[in-house]
Amino acid sequence: MEKIKFESKSHFRAFARAKLETLNGCYRRDKVLQRQLSSFLFHMRVRSILLYNPLAIEADIRSVIHTCRRRKCKVYVPFMEGISFKMVEWRLPLEKRVFNILEPKNSFKLKPKIDLAVVPVIGVDGAFKRVGFGKGMYDRFFQTLAKKPPIVFIQRELCMTQSRLSEEHDIAADIYLTPYHTIIKRGENGPRVVSRRWSRISQRRCGIFHRQEDGSRKL
Repeated sequence: MEKIKFESKSHFRAFARAKLETLNGCYRRDKVLQRQLSSFLFHMRVRSILLYNPLAIEADIRSVIHTCRRRKCKVYVPFMEGISFKMVEWRLPLEKRVFNILEPKNSFKLKPKIDLAVVPVIGVDGAFKRVGFGKGMYDRFFQTLAKKPPIVFIQRELCMTQSRLSEEHDIAADIYLTPYHTIIKRGENGPRVVSRRWSRISQRRCGIFHRQEDGSRKL
């Protein structure tokens, strides 16, 4: 974690964003993340998931969308509505809308249930909470869910500070995934496990999976 003391979330956001905008080897980093995330979802046996269509500085996980669909997993992505968004099923064609994000067409289906949410971040603070672009859309969205799924933060480079900069409404991660670090929160105030790579061995060591009666696995 960065040893710099940040006085505010905006200060840390600017620092982390500059770090991401000048990052080298993004294609390679994205490929590592795609493999890690696909393996993670396979072992969790996820049946429905919230993913996203990436902006330039966000990890490109579009190949994971196609992998999930081949595995008959329902994939949902954000569809912007005002100051928040709703989930719509990923399908072609995609159109550029708010913030130049590619989105499927609107859907008027009832709110779907998801097993897992994968959320892009600018950074993560000392409370294991998300620092994003400052619009608060993900925070508002998760407030609307009666039952919150496990949340995975994902990013091309570790941008984490020990400073506690978040507010009460900011969403927190269960797992923070970067190409070379996997950080897992265990319990409300428990220790975090840091792993250099994702593997079956690290799954067993971290003990984050619990097999369900139907054969699926959950955090």
